[in-house]
Amino acid sequence: MQEASLIAGKDLRIERRSRVTAEQILPFGLVVLLLFAFALDPDRGVLRDVAPGLFWVTVLLAALLAVSRSFALEAENGARDGLRLSGLDPAAIFLGKAAAVAVELLALEAVLSVGVIVLFDVALGSVAPIVLTALLATVGVASTGTLYGVLAASSGARETLVPVLLFPVVSPVLLAATRAWEAAIDGVPSEAWPWIGLLAVFAVLYTSIGTLAFGSLLEEA
Repeated sequence: MQEASLIAGKDLRIERRSRVTAEQILPFGLVVLLLFAFALDPDRGVLRDVAPGLFWVTVLLAALLAVSRSFALEAENGARDGLRLSGLDPAAIFLGKAAAVAVELLALEAVLSVGVIVLFDVALGSVAPIVLTALLATVGVASTGTLYGVLAASSGARETLVPVLLFPVVSPVLLAATRAWEAAIDGVPSEAWPWIGLLAVFAVLYTSIGTLAFGSLLEEA
């Protein structure tokens, strides 16, 4: 875990200095939400009903930028070779990079949640399922994105290959997170728990696959 913390700290320090998430990815997410609000504003009821789905679609779009940014950091000045030769456990590198992406996404989701409440006039019914859904969905998306990000890292078309690979795989996360949020917002958390269970299985599955496969994928990148 110490090695994973080193990798996560490195990526987060670079991000804090470059401010790409704060100055580019976050405004992108807010603009997407604003466009959805403009498109559906004549019918506020429909806007409230579709708010969970629009929120998670926005998060997935922003996650693509965060994942691409995570591997772009090692694409310059031979940094990826340095990472391979560092002697760090590949599983720790995977966990560290996924953790850094997850932290960035959680910060993004916190701001976007406020945007959804303000723009879409959404009232939160049950907070605990909403928070737990966000945590598990974020872990699943960050793990999957890190796994497919290194898979696409060696390709010259990395920016376009990542969404092609990632979107079909994370579609269960989009479905489960949307359904869980709908149930929580409607004040019936009992209907959210089966979807939260699916998110937990997805997060554990792809985190496990990533820790096992990341080393060989990094060698080929």
